[in-house]
Amino acid sequence: MIITVLSIAAILYLALQLEDKVNLPSPVGLIALSIGFHMLFGDLFMLTGDAEHFAALVILLLPILLIADSLELKWDELKEHGLSLFYLAVVAVSLSVLTALLVGDTLFDQYNLSMAAIILLFAMVLATDPVSVVSIFSNFELPHKLKILCEGESLFNDATALIVFVFIGLYALDGGAITFGYVAETSVVVVVGSALFGAFIGYLGLIAMKTTTNRIAELLVLILTGYGAFELSEHFYVLLNLFGAHSHMHLSGILACIFSTVTVHHMMSKAIADDDAALEREEDVIQRESLAEKSSRSLIHQAIDKIKATVEERDRHMRTKEDIQLLAIVANTMLFVAMAEIVDLELLWQYKTEIMVMFLATTVIRAAMMAKFAFLTNQTDKMSNVNFRWWGVLTFAGIKGGLSVVMLMMIPSTFEHLEMFKAIVVGVIMLSTFIYSFILLVIIGKNKEIFAKELEEEGGHY
Repeated sequence: MIITVLSIAAILYLALQLEDKVNLPSPVGLIALSIGFHMLFGDLFMLTGDAEHFAALVILLLPILLIADSLELKWDELKEHGLSLFYLAVVAVSLSVLTALLVGDTLFDQYNLSMAAIILLFAMVLATDPVSVVSIFSNFELPHKLKILCEGESLFNDATALIVFVFIGLYALDGGAITFGYVAETSVVVVVGSALFGAFIGYLGLIAMKTTTNRIAELLVLILTGYGAFELSEHFYVLLNLFGAHSHMHLSGILACIFSTVTVHHMMSKAIADDDAALEREEDVIQRESLAEKSSRSLIHQAIDKIKATVEERDRHMRTKEDIQLLAIVANTMLFVAMAEIVDLELLWQYKTEIMVMFLATTVIRAAMMAKFAFLTNQTDKMSNVNFRWWGVLTFAGIKGGLSVVMLMMIPSTFEHLEMFKAIVVGVIMLSTFIYSFILLVIIGKNKEIFAKELEEEGGHY
């Protein structure tokens, strides 16, 4: 166990050094170092060892990654860019799946895949990794609106892909009839239900947070809120059955976790804004009293005490956010180390053609969806205009992640194409991590000055 901790710490340290020294994105460094470590030291330690245990690890760590990324979203920004994010995370994914149904038979004609199998396969490789996107963007000065689009899309895209996978793909694979009414009803119920349930859990977390001034306790409340929303939504039928509903319905844990965290973050940000206003008022009081001929010491002391309390509360909120980010970095490292363990090079080589076909197909489909988005944004004032540079960033921000492996583990073991699906999913994750990251670095580096100018026009750093 100690060797495991030492290895993870060493890999993370080296990945962060590579990121600082040569601007190599930490996800790329983590995967490369993890694969290299296992090639050099073999089975010195095994964090998971197989895809099934890796999927369990992803489920365990996914909420903390969602909490950390959700803390970067602001409610006002979600409202401002809501239409754009809806297209990117919902419409684009839905259109991508429909496109996949049209070309799936041509791409994999030798396997004679059913409609359900095509939906499952493409839903898995459409899910993106918000951690990789945030990690790459953190090294550059990019327009804030572009970052909101990419990072927000990565978060909500996962929820949409998982909904398509579970409620349409697996449902069809089990013999369920896919109709427009079923898809529409299920989508509305799951999305709206998850959002409302997540917001409700978020308000419960806020109530709990107000009972403490301890920073560690506040951190634990935030973790309990995110994990609680995730777990309860996935087992929502249990709550319904307690009230005699006799239902098998469950919601989206990802969406519920995001909305619960955004709710808490919105109220925390509002509290910080109120603290800033209170600080200014108390400072004015002190200044007026200091200039008065007969100043009131008691009034000044009261103002100073209020300032100290306000600063402490604001500092506690900010440090809680930093603590969550640290936990997310460690969780992300564990995921990439574990992912390196499940890479079967022989299996990947056996299905190298299928992997390349899927990688190229999903890249072209994503590029087309982002091009359509760019066209739409330039036709309306309700969406942020997307230029060619932004289109390139949006296209290659679609790096795949561990959620794809989680979905892979949900497929019944009796499914005849499971081995091929495993190879394709892991292979596409590897290719997208290295190739997409490299292309993103080239695009951002080539347009570095223009992006910096666009950021300045927005008002500078956020």
